[in-house]
Amino acid sequence: MDLGLDGRTALVTAASRGIGFGIARALAAEGARVAVSSRSAERIEAAAAEIGARPYVHDSGDVDDAAALVERVEADIGPLDVLVTNTGGPSPSADSLELTRAQWEEAYRHLVLEPIALITPAVAGMRERGFGRILGVSSSSAREPIPGLMLSTAHRSGLLGAYKQLAREVARDGVTVNTLLPGRIATDRLKENYGSLEAAEEVAAGQVPSGRLGRVEEIAAAAAFLCSEPASYVTGVALLVDGGLTQSV
Repeated sequence: MDLGLDGRTALVTAASRGIGFGIARALAAEGARVAVSSRSAERIEAAAAEIGARPYVHDSGDVDDAAALVERVEADIGPLDVLVTNTGGPSPSADSLELTRAQWEEAYRHLVLEPIALITPAVAGMRERGFGRILGVSSSSAREPIPGLMLSTAHRSGLLGAYKQLAREVARDGVTVNTLLPGRIATDRLKENYGSLEAAEEVAAGQVPSGRLGRVEEIAAAAAFLCSEPASYVTGVALLVDGGLTQSV
């Protein structure tokens, strides 16, 4: 299938590794001109070199720099057609009531304010040109709470509602707004949470209906489609990619 991404300009944030990197790789493979960002100059430069993307240093906690990042990318490689808002999640907490106000505020900056701050300048041009793809990378916790992930559950579910409303507002302008809800994907973050990917794989074998962890490539394939021209009638969707783990309807 021709995804119609050849020559399109895309920005993927938090893309030095894991899901963000996988999505950037998939978009680049489809011929898109890809910009990638991360707070680590060393990591993002290495990642960009590997897939032929353009690197930018940006910390997702620096909300005031979000609009400037979009401006830099558009000045360097062209108006944005695709924006993938990807952010790392907060650390797990065994007791939700022990979370401090500072932790709540930091999570809010990363998981809610940052994506909206990126979308605001990017979507204006998309609406004028009659084409745009906004894709949020969230978590299955936005649909079904995960023990120990209070901050992720609270903020990601709220952003999911915001994306749904935005999708309705910009649909007539050729702009789609969708969200990916990954389950247990074999990434460094999952390795950190479980101690090793082998341990995570063992747990997944017993708990995930598919009997295994998901692969970054599987998330990236779903992302590439949602960012494509053929996906023009798909908007306001929150797509679970979790091997059947989520039980809610």
